[in-house]
Amino acid sequence: MADLSQLVKAYDVRGVVPDQWDEPLAEIFGAAFATVTDATAIVVGHDMRPSSPGLSAAFARGAASRGADVTGIGLCSTDELYFASGQLDLPGAMFTASHNPARYNGIKMCRAGAAPIGQDTGLADIRALAEKWLENGVPAVDAETGTLVRRDVLGDYAAYLRSLVDLSGIRPLKVVVDAGNGMGGHTVPTVLDGLPVDLVPMYFELDGTFPNHEANPLDPKNLVDLQARVRETGADIGLAFDGDADRCFAVDERGEPVSPSAVTALVAARELAKHPGATIIHNLITSWSVPEVVREHGGVPVRTRVGHSFIKQEMADSGAVFGGEHSAHYYFREFWNADTGMLAALHLLAALGAQDGPLSALVASYDRYAGSGEINSTVADQAASTAAVRAAFAGQDGVTFDELDGLTVTSADWWFNLRASNTEPLLRLNVEARDAEGVARVRDQVLAIVRA
Repeated sequence: MADLSQLVKAYDVRGVVPDQWDEPLAEIFGAAFATVTDATAIVVGHDMRPSSPGLSAAFARGAASRGADVTGIGLCSTDELYFASGQLDLPGAMFTASHNPARYNGIKMCRAGAAPIGQDTGLADIRALAEKWLENGVPAVDAETGTLVRRDVLGDYAAYLRSLVDLSGIRPLKVVVDAGNGMGGHTVPTVLDGLPVDLVPMYFELDGTFPNHEANPLDPKNLVDLQARVRETGADIGLAFDGDADRCFAVDERGEPVSPSAVTALVAARELAKHPGATIIHNLITSWSVPEVVREHGGVPVRTRVGHSFIKQEMADSGAVFGGEHSAHYYFREFWNADTGMLAALHLLAALGAQDGPLSALVASYDRYAGSGEINSTVADQAASTAAVRAAFAGQDGVTFDELDGLTVTSADWWFNLRASNTEPLLRLNVEARDAEGVARVRDQVLAIVRA
């Protein structure tokens, strides 16, 4: 029997196909999803991975077997699925493993209105029901089998995003987009159609085997091709999307990466211009510059844990207009509090196109500190290593600690966060300081303890 403890993660289902899961199990997940959400109708979409059409179809059959009508939107990005869930007010399921290698697949699930489903909001219940039915079989229900219909929402999705950002007066821009053979190749042409944009496409062919590079722009090696093309073509900006195109990364006209924290701060300033005094969410690994910019523009910054379920919950609880993470997830109240890298990209294009300067100059005021990026270390005992780091800094003057998410240590000139991975024997370190020398000093001190 499949081991669902390895398959069902904190926020989604994810594993190797067919080793860890397959279409019969996807059908059981569909039946469990419809039961737990008490859905009379759902929407289902999938990415370009070879296993995605079969898995999503099996899931749809399972949901229909419990009486739920299924709207299949076919190939889509994850934020396009969230759009469909929000616009149609239906629970939704997206078949994708995001940036994971080709042999993986997964399910990102949401309730109606794109409300998140995580361990504490239904995913544990779906797992428990699936485990029970795996062992004992799926019981029959006294309900007519639901209908299965197809619907194309790409045009509506693009029009909705365009309605949220005023791009009418922007100057012509040359934009290189690296879709990484992921779903950005499907969505970008439609979203940007008709704008004064000279689009230079890279790897737009949908190919779930990822023949050119991993569809994970968080890893610097996967930005190299985009950086080179931006420099070669003299482009104004480069954009890179991950496999399911819900995250967006940018590089400036020099081919230099733009920090997701700088993008968060820039978009926050734009949202606060529309919604004075509003709340902006940022996770605890984003730069000091984010809450600074939010306060400077009259907003209220709220710091939260890492992870989309925490961000979305805080968005709902606080009525925040926008939220950003260091990993380039961007959340918008106008998008059902869900994350959409495409909408963040449109904000970047609008801001860049509304003035004459280069992107590097535009983002400079939002990028005020030096950072290490995320550094992973394999450790035998995450808790013991973290405790050793805390003890080493405990005697220093002016140092404070908090444990909102892992261990965050802060001084007047630097901070760092050390978090345990949920799925691997890793500790993740992020350091920020007023200059690169400060980053190097703190980074080396922490790593010497962690890797001892």
